[in-house]
Amino acid sequence: METNSRATLQADLDAFDLSEELGFLLEEPPTDLPEYYRPWMDLANNLTHLIESHQLRDLVHKMPVLSPHRLTSHRELRLAHLSLAFISMGYVWQEGQHAPTETLPKALALPFWLVSRRLGLPPILTYADAVLANWKLKDPAGDMEIENMDLIFSLPGSESCRGFFLVSLLVEMAASPGIQGALEVMHAVDNCDLISMQNGLLKLTLSLKKMKETFELMHKHVDPTDFHGTLRIFLSGWRDNPMLPGGLLYEGVSNEPILLSGGSAAQSSAIQCFDALLGIQHEDDSGAYLTRMREYMPPAHCQLIETLSVCPSLREFILSCSSPALCQAYNSCVLALRDLRSYHLCAVAKYIVVPGNRARTMGCPLRGAGSALDDTGTGGSSPMVFLKSVRDTTQKALISERWLASKTPEM
Repeated sequence: METNSRATLQADLDAFDLSEELGFLLEEPPTDLPEYYRPWMDLANNLTHLIESHQLRDLVHKMPVLSPHRLTSHRELRLAHLSLAFISMGYVWQEGQHAPTETLPKALALPFWLVSRRLGLPPILTYADAVLANWKLKDPAGDMEIENMDLIFSLPGSESCRGFFLVSLLVEMAASPGIQGALEVMHAVDNCDLISMQNGLLKLTLSLKKMKETFELMHKHVDPTDFHGTLRIFLSGWRDNPMLPGGLLYEGVSNEPILLSGGSAAQSSAIQCFDALLGIQHEDDSGAYLTRMREYMPPAHCQLIETLSVCPSLREFILSCSSPALCQAYNSCVLALRDLRSYHLCAVAKYIVVPGNRARTMGCPLRGAGSALDDTGTGGSSPMVFLKSVRDTTQKALISERWLASKTPEM
């Protein structure tokens, strides 16, 4: 039995490009490309200095148009996408919100487009780049703790940039046992195995609680003024963005501007997997936005969400059987996911709403402060409205105590 479970888990890990220990994170991301791609790596490795000294755009204009055909592995392609994405964000936003460029030059645009097509990702900085594939250990023999970790590439925002991406990464790592729990539940529903369902739901609940606990590290490692006033602009895309209302022209790729959303936690495959497993259906604008964000995920990760969405419904199974214990395990999961979303709301208030209001009041001239992004997130949504909507929908998924009592035998 144990052998079968192990084989099933391994098959799932392979099918959905998952790491057993790290979930959706790319294991030991490469940090260098073949020498031919030195122009990309030199810019990406010095990005913060080149942006702050206003040299990046000039150097990009001198960069040769390199072919991505010498990139032979998925891991090399991920690093190439990461480097070109970071350079592109720096290039577009080098002069801040008031002077974004409307054209990405061919030396960036064409290879970025071609690399993106091979990966099934869009040509913009995604959550899969900045969080899942942008990390390294200071001491390779040490633990994956924030003190022993660093970014491969960085953006302006000093330690807050490092903290923002690495805390997000650790939250994803905390999701890994929950993803395995979700897979166990998926197979258990197929087999009508109540014990395995409860065990899988318990793993998911504990994982969600650990994610929230890890998220709290943001307060220690990210300064609200640095995040809002410096880093955030570089995460902004060119769809539903009043600073680039017409999108961005990719020179050598298209004669028409392209509209793409910036990086967003809504691009986290883990949270969408948990929604799919628990049968939480987000409606209207929120549901449409979450579905669109799947286009910014690695295809194998998106496939896991789709698989969980179409497999036999856990929630309907619970409603059709007489197991109060299983119902309580389900509700515990839903409550833990609701609490995580409530905490995310508080973080958005601290890091976006409050500093945005302060900047407007003071007439602060910071790079990203007091902009239209105070009302529109980097992914193009209204963050407070969106997060309240998905939190409330999560709450509504709870199975009522009245139903639970009706299934509990009288003493």
